Amino acid sequence: MEKYGLVLEGGGVRGSYTAGALTWLYDHGITFDYSVGISSGAMYLTCFELGRLDAAKKMACEYAPDPENVGFRAMLSEGNYVASKRIIRHDLIEGCGLDVTPLVERDAPMEIGAYDLKQGKTIYFRARDIDPQLELIRAACSLPVASSVVDFREYRLLDGGITKMIPIERALEQGCTRTLVITTKARDYVRKPANWIVRILMKMLYPECPEIEKDYAVRHLNYYRQMDLIHQKEDEGSCILICPSVNIKVSRWKGDPEKCRKLFDLGYQDMEDRKEEILSFMGSAHLNLPIQEKKKEAV
Repeated sequence: MEKYGLVLEGGGVRGSYTAGALTWLYDHGITFDYSVGISSGAMYLTCFELGRLDAAKKMACEYAPDPENVGFRAMLSEGNYVASKRIIRHDLIEGCGLDVTPLVERDAPMEIGAYDLKQGKTIYFRARDIDPQLELIRAACSLPVASSVVDFREYRLLDGGITKMIPIERALEQGCTRTLVITTKARDYVRKPANWIVRILMKMLYPECPEIEKDYAVRHLNYYRQMDLIHQKEDEGSCILICPSVNIKVSRWKGDPEKCRKLFDLGYQDMEDRKEEILSFMGSAHLNLPIQEKKKEAV
């Protein structure tokens, strides 16, 4: 039997693209046997699995570009370049009322990755591991240097994108035979080697984990290795890669609301443009009635 997997890259503010693409999947009732997300991809995956695409859109178009959450104001409020506590507590929990209880209770077949400083590697957590305060989600999105380390249970966690930017290997390890991969960068994106200043800062900030600086030094090589594997699976016909078809200039760190909305809309439209390909690839077992039709039937 085929096992269908959904794989989500991170990308910070550029995750607005992912939110748009996931909204299209939800609107077309497409489901997966397994899903995995890294960094902002983990947060948007949680919204997707909960059916809270309204929260995903608010995060993408309002909260992510909010100057209170990134930059000078974030430094004043939390002492970090990214105000991750505010994003989780003020925006997602209080603003959107995001409640993961249904996700935890059914232990949805999903995983999110985070880098554990104690082990010096990216590890994966199931839906049942997500706490009501969303500290695990905050940890998965905590960019090194820019955000604080999150102590979660016996772990000390940061963004899993340190080693696993596009967790295609994890999906294959979990037995996925067909994967739909959504990235926030163009197909021909060139990832440069790690900045030496950031590497020095990592040595200073995380002395208990010498592996993190070494992992960051080869991050670009890992990225190309993951992309090569995706292209190989594409050639075999067992993978569809969805990535931005237009260059909308939104950085990982900053983007104004208008551009974030455009990036969200682009994610949705890129999926729509490949609708027949995606529907054919997924097969009837993973295609449910569109949300609009479900609502009609309920009435």
